[in-house]
Amino acid sequence: MLTSGYTLLRIPVETASVTPPTKPLPRAERRESILRGAADAFARTGFANTSMEDVAAACGVTKLIVYRHFETKEELYRAILQRVFDRLGEELTAGLTRATRGLGARTQLTVAREDPDGYTLLWRHAAREPQFADYAADVRSISVDVVRQLLALDHGDPLLDRWMAEALFSWLVEATLTWLDRGDPARDEEFVEHTTEGLRVLHAAWAR
Repeated sequence: MLTSGYTLLRIPVETASVTPPTKPLPRAERRESILRGAADAFARTGFANTSMEDVAAACGVTKLIVYRHFETKEELYRAILQRVFDRLGEELTAGLTRATRGLGARTQLTVAREDPDGYTLLWRHAAREPQFADYAADVRSISVDVVRQLLALDHGDPLLDRWMAEALFSWLVEATLTWLDRGDPARDEEFVEHTTEGLRVLHAAWAR
């Protein structure tokens, strides 16, 4: 009998290798894990070509678990973007409090290193996705206003001031994305120094 066969199998307790059952992650940790896995999936194949099955596979969970945290694919994508934008705000605020040198470059690179796929989605891909183009435009507009305020761009010409802020912010983000793609993490401090100097020189030239 099958039952008796199992009763003959004896493994000494002291030599048995017992693997405890895997505990489910707390909800907040699971959500964080899904956001990171989904960011990787979306960054590779885009919003339209990435299914919730693809997201689940990238996260190492079932599709049901993904749906427990996010009702739709659009909600999930938007949550990734918002998470990155919130982190940029947190880093900027902390840097202002500490009077951090190279604040703009350091803020961007810190968040980019934490979540490279999410950062890339926010500043490179979201504007190309019809569902998220308006959101991307809004967060960019907010960011440009911050640059304008921090650099005190006020030459009495609103159009010129806005253009300067747009150009400086675009250069900062593109510099970060390029370093994220091709740079050496061990030389991140050099990136911050060179990027900050570039911004300073350009701003000084325009100020004159």
